[in-house]
Amino acid sequence: MGPRSDPAPLPRTWFLYGRDVSEMSEELPAGQSVAGRYVIERRLSEGAMGAVYQARADDGGAVAIKHLVDPSQAARFEIEGRLLTRLDHPRVVRVVEHLSDGGAQLLVMALIEGPDLNLTLRDRGEPGLPVSEALEHARQAGEALRYVHEQGVVHRDVKPHNLICGVDGVVLVDFGIAREQVPPGEGGTRALGTPLYMAPEVLVGEELSPRSDVYGLAATTWALLAGRPPQYDDPTPLAETIEGVSPEIERTLRSALQIRPERRLASVDALAAGLGVPLTGDEGRSLAISVTHSRVPTALLEAIVRTTAGVFEGTAASIALVDRVTGELVFEASWGAGAEDIVGVRLPPREGLAGAVVASGSGEAIPDCRSDPRFAQAAAQKTGYVPHTMLVSPMRRGEQTLGALSVLDRRDGKPYGPADLQKAALFSDLAVAAISEAERQAH
Repeated sequence: MGPRSDPAPLPRTWFLYGRDVSEMSEELPAGQSVAGRYVIERRLSEGAMGAVYQARADDGGAVAIKHLVDPSQAARFEIEGRLLTRLDHPRVVRVVEHLSDGGAQLLVMALIEGPDLNLTLRDRGEPGLPVSEALEHARQAGEALRYVHEQGVVHRDVKPHNLICGVDGVVLVDFGIAREQVPPGEGGTRALGTPLYMAPEVLVGEELSPRSDVYGLAATTWALLAGRPPQYDDPTPLAETIEGVSPEIERTLRSALQIRPERRLASVDALAAGLGVPLTGDEGRSLAISVTHSRVPTALLEAIVRTTAGVFEGTAASIALVDRVTGELVFEASWGAGAEDIVGVRLPPREGLAGAVVASGSGEAIPDCRSDPRFAQAAAQKTGYVPHTMLVSPMRRGEQTLGALSVLDRRDGKPYGPADLQKAALFSDLAVAAISEAERQAH
């Protein structure tokens, strides 16, 4: 590598995550090759989880590379990185790949040209943006969030800094993967992000839901209108102080900013409708796919795997049914990471963890797949997805085993264990009942 020169000032058209680049120490120097196909050009920003760099791919395209600097987050970073590569929507940043290079965990993303909404507000706010512009930004962000919520994903860190004004409108970037370990006696983990935009349950490490992102989008919209994010239970009368903000807009924002999630507006659709900018269109690729021909309606199979992944916070879920002729186990539907590669795969009887569960009729919670001798390592490697942990439940109808329902890799990076088995068995019973009813109606 040749001598390094100091990088030129960052163009204002490239997005930033977090603090000014001048505050940061170098970790991946300009000119360094990553995975043999990307060359680092400059640091863009740094957050609590890691630094983000502008890089050039070997095909000449510009990308952003997020470099994990906290090794305690490595498993979670890898697990959720795999899931994010499956998202495909024009208002959601495209995650090109997750990779490991020399022990470093990296997430490669498309590089979006344009300022983030925080810079836009800082440069053009008086103190806020024109009401019509602010609401249009909110609508476009709502389109992105509706898509990710439909795919079973919660962003966790919705704020102006993570909404980029690209050439075709707002693009949602930088999903909040990280969690911070808290001191003993204070609970387990809490989120890393910008507190004034984060729902209270995110900050204290409680269970998250799409309503957490509803709060973030409402706080972002408030900031775009008022020039600053709201305080909890903010007394500022928006409709009285900002021309063009109606009482209905203010009521909607306050309903979306309720401290308790059960009292909050339930969806970004409801938020957008209350703001007078209802969401339209249904773009984006589903994370659930299935075989072309199945004895069970594919819409039902896809609904089962999507719901399974959501219930068990999995990065991937699949249904494998026993072929009545050959006895093979056929993966007929899958959701999430590796879905395209696993659907249609056939395993001989008793092969792999799913085959072992079908043969025994007993569910399994495998904390470490990679060290389990029954794990079909070769089949997994062909899909490009080797999971860390796995939960497999037989799908039984009386004495007959129809197949297996599997869920891979909890998104929090923790292993599946015995406590998950009973819930998985109940969920499998429900899936079998739905499949049985569909088969009955078909005949």
